Amino acid sequence: MKAVTAILIVVLFSSFSAPTDVKDLDINNTEEVISFASFKLVNDTGEKVSIYTGTGFVSLNNGGSTSITCNKGKEVRWAESGRKGDVIFKISSEHCGKTLKLSKLL
Repeated sequence: MKAVTAILIVVLFSSFSAPTDVKDLDINNTEEVISFASFKLVNDTGEKVSIYTGTGFVSLNNGGSTSITCNKGKEVRWAESGRKGDVIFKISSEHCGKTLKLSKLL
């Protein structure tokens, strides 16, 4: 009997909801913000390369690709034997969400 009473009380209270005032919503004045957290870098140079992505070292075969976190201001560099080399490019907001070819950045 207690179980039936408890179920009835739950059903009764679950049917209530808080009132909402729809007229305060401004549907026509909305703005969509899309944020891309990374970009793709494709090695199209014709040879195997090693790079530093700003957060770690990556080796890319010809035609290979890697996803790089879009940390604006970080530098993508050449790498050799686990050491950072010369700067290839700095990450900017223009790179985010895109696929970039390494040959175009050289």
